[in-house]
Amino acid sequence: MKRIATAVAAVMLLSACGGDPLTGGANNEPAPTDTIVVGSGNFPESRLLAEIYAEALTAKGVKVSKKLNIGNRELYYKGVQDGSIDLIPEYTGVLLKYINKDAQEVGADEVYAALQKALPKNLVVLDKSSAEDKDAVVVTKQIAAQYSLKSIDDLVPYCKDLAFGGPPEFQNRPDGLPGLKAKYNCEFKEFKALDVGGPLTVAGLKDNTVQAADLFTTDAAIKANEFVVLEDPKNVFAAQNVLPLINEKKASQQVRDTLNAISKKLDTKQLLELNQKLSSPDKPEPEKVAKEWLASAGI
Repeated sequence: MKRIATAVAAVMLLSACGGDPLTGGANNEPAPTDTIVVGSGNFPESRLLAEIYAEALTAKGVKVSKKLNIGNRELYYKGVQDGSIDLIPEYTGVLLKYINKDAQEVGADEVYAALQKALPKNLVVLDKSSAEDKDAVVVTKQIAAQYSLKSIDDLVPYCKDLAFGGPPEFQNRPDGLPGLKAKYNCEFKEFKALDVGGPLTVAGLKDNTVQAADLFTTDAAIKANEFVVLEDPKNVFAAQNVLPLINEKKASQQVRDTLNAISKKLDTKQLLELNQKLSSPDKPEPEKVAKEWLASAGI
C-alpha cells in the first residue's frame, strides 16, 4: 500500500503543477477556425502521440494549439464532438465500442471499416497505423505461476477470489468488466479504481493489492516488472490500431497527408520503444521524444 500512497501523492503533485488532469483546461469554447487544437488522453502514450501530431503539423506551417492530459474518453470525446478539440490520437477498437457498444468486429480491417461508418458526420478518422496498443488483463509472474495462467480462460475459475484493478471507467465499458463477464463469465471479488495504465495500477500489482489489472500492451512496465499478459481467445479486446480522430472541417489535404505519413511510419515495435523512452530514468518530455522520432522517421 505504501507504493500506492506514494503514487497518489505524485499524481496530486502533477495535478497541482499542470492543472486538473480531468479537464486539461478545456472550456468547451469552439476552436479558432485558423487553428487545429490537438488534445490527448490522460496517459503518457496519448500525450506523446498528440505531440507527434502537433509537431508534424507545425513543421508544415499549420497553426496548432494543444490541450493535453484532458482525461478519459468519456471526457475528451465530448470536446471533439462540440468542436473545442479538433484532433486527438485514438485507438480503433475501443473507439468503435465507445460509439457502438454492440459492435462485434474484432479484426483490424473490419474494426476500421465499422468505425468509419459509426462516426458522426462532423468527425473522421484518417489512415490507421500498424501500431497497436490493446487493453489486456495482466498479472504478475508469481500469480501466473500460482494459478497456471496463460489466458483469461485459465483465470475464470479464480475470478471470484481475486481483486482486479484498472481505471474507473473499466467498470462500465462494454470491453471492460461487462465484456469479461459476458464472454468469459468472469466476475472478480472486487474492483479497485486505480489509473489508466499508470503508477497506481503497476503498484497495485506489485503489492498484490490487486491480483489482475488492465494495462496497455505497449506499457514499458510489463517488461520491466516481468508481468504476464493473458491471452484473450474470445476477443473481449478488439484490434486497437493507433490513428488520428479529427474534426472533418479541419482535415485539409495537407493535414491529411501529414498525419497519414505518421501512420504509415508508426508500428507497434516503435510505439513500445517510444514508451520505454518516456519511462526511462531521465524522464524526457513527450515533446522532445516526439521531435526525435519525427526526425528519425524523416517526417
